[in-house]
Amino acid sequence: MTSAAPTTHIVFPLYPGVTHLDFCGPHQVFARLPGVHLSVASEGGRDIEAEGLVFAGLEDLATITHCNVLCVPGGFGCVEAMERPGFMAAIRRLAGSADYVTSVCTGSLILAAAGLLEGRHAACHWAWRHMLTEFAAIPDEGRVVNDGNIWTGGGVTAGIDFALALVARIAGVGVAQTIQLALEYAPAPPFDSGRPDLAPETVVNGYREKLADVLRDREAAIRRVAAGRANRASQ
Repeated sequence: MTSAAPTTHIVFPLYPGVTHLDFCGPHQVFARLPGVHLSVASEGGRDIEAEGLVFAGLEDLATITHCNVLCVPGGFGCVEAMERPGFMAAIRRLAGSADYVTSVCTGSLILAAAGLLEGRHAACHWAWRHMLTEFAAIPDEGRVVNDGNIWTGGGVTAGIDFALALVARIAGVGVAQTIQLALEYAPAPPFDSGRPDLAPETVVNGYREKLADVLRDREAAIRRVAAGRANRASQ
């Protein structure tokens, strides 16, 4: 009798204000991984609204005791999430025994606030990347960044690239290529403006202006979180 194939348990912890493509992109890739078990969870198993979509039937994050891969998505609610003690305790607990600790977009800021990225290279959305330094992480411009068992994807759509790269590590390049083919993932965007160094200056400046107030508030909140963590560490 042959033994059952090992299961790779992947957990996506969601929170209010998450960007749905941050986890739906990698979730779609990981869903095709042989022997995978996917958990999408929130505090108390509560429904999560994400930019007009509501995700229901979620698992209670507190009841998940272990996972092989922890994948933390980003979103405008990431700062509020890192100020929730229960949520952050679950992140640290699951990361402590996970084979791979991962994130997409500003999810790396949550990992950093949990004390998991000190001295580690990490990707993040380009507009938020500099805030990683508040937690002694090393900002990296890469679309997919690997440092030890830490895997981070850049902004939003990079989650698909990151997931394929991690599948290749877990199950081999052939499996990753087959999943990419099945999903017909062959990016050919209509505009070459996906990074600030490529987009027209007027577009970049307009987006920066649109984000200015949000970033100012988030920077202040992140410094507050970082200072609180530093104070706790010194006690």
